[in-house]
Amino acid sequence: MTFRTSGPFPPLILDDVRGAQKMLSGVARTTGMEGSRHLSSLVGAPVHFKCENLQRTGSFKLRGAYVRIAGLSPVERAAGVVAASAGNHAQGVALASSLLGVRSTVFMPVGAPLPKVAATREYGAEVRLQGQVVDETLAAAQEYAEGTGAVFIHPFDHPDIIAGQGTVGLEILEQCPEVRTIVVGVGGGGLAAGIAVAVKALRPDVRIVGVQAAGAAAYPPSLSAGYPVALDSVQTMADGIKVGRPGDLTFPLIQELVDEVRTVSEDELASALLLCLERAKMVVEPAGASPVAALLSDPGAFRGPVVAVLSGGNVDPLLMQRVLTHGMVAAGRYLSLRLRLSDRPGALAAMLATLSVADANVLDISHVRTDPRLGLTEAEVELQLETKGPAHCEEVAAALRAAGYLVRA
Repeated sequence: MTFRTSGPFPPLILDDVRGAQKMLSGVARTTGMEGSRHLSSLVGAPVHFKCENLQRTGSFKLRGAYVRIAGLSPVERAAGVVAASAGNHAQGVALASSLLGVRSTVFMPVGAPLPKVAATREYGAEVRLQGQVVDETLAAAQEYAEGTGAVFIHPFDHPDIIAGQGTVGLEILEQCPEVRTIVVGVGGGGLAAGIAVAVKALRPDVRIVGVQAAGAAAYPPSLSAGYPVALDSVQTMADGIKVGRPGDLTFPLIQELVDEVRTVSEDELASALLLCLERAKMVVEPAGASPVAALLSDPGAFRGPVVAVLSGGNVDPLLMQRVLTHGMVAAGRYLSLRLRLSDRPGALAAMLATLSVADANVLDISHVRTDPRLGLTEAEVELQLETKGPAHCEEVAAALRAAGYLVRA
């Protein structure tokens, strides 16, 4: 089966993906498949995780980068390669280049997370920090390519990249032949397009669902228009799928082969990341958790068995801390309250005793006694509490009110 691509490239076919799989033998890991009991119970059918977060460099990006660079001519290899990325593509290009003995230069935004910058350097690339946003970094990399003759390695919009990412689809069919639905995050579309080329050629009955962050969802308007549409702005914590315009090559493949593209909110992404960590013991970045977010938001919409592709695990620790906090709030695990009490010895201890009986854990407390809005014998306490969920939040607030405290959210 042949699938069309636009531009000067030949159509992408299953044999391209199979060829990429042979090329990646001994280079990319065949990542494992893990079941999720919790999601299976929600969906009413088996749900499995395809764990590309455990791939070398922490994401699927090595697959496409290696196939692309391995396909360069000796003259092109001698000129070196250049890429622009805030993280995963940077590391994939750096490692692939080192394995193939090719010099690599990677441009990264000035504010790129330090662990990702360090990892890219450790994989062998020369890192140049330039630009405040990825678009500026991309322009710098392309200018470097034009000035030096280095080959620009696009993060998603090249047939070799798409074919390399498509090997994930072949592995899914080998590991879970009974699969009925594959859910995968979508940024520029290289991973989703590659999986779709491989899977639809062998199993056209398998439903493929793409997932985008609502703040960076360029595919829904593009699919409605029938051509790639650029967003005016993109805003999401899921930097792995933070792309403002579909690729010229990936768009027609997704248009033809992907059955549906859904969007998920930032709260849903945070909750999904928290679930992966707590229930599956998987460190997953927000982009990698997007398929889980889609399953959580509408579990009845997916026919099982379902495979959710955890595309990457390279999450900055500081972002992880913020996301986990946000996820705990979204899941009703944190409760913020203000209440007034008598300004007398033992009043604060009595209030804390009420919280102890209610089994709420105090994370932070602020005790104010000098606010002009308070009465002469009043004090105000602002509390940050850890709870067991929304029902427990109600129980804690009710216990405080029953003890005579004026509680305000």
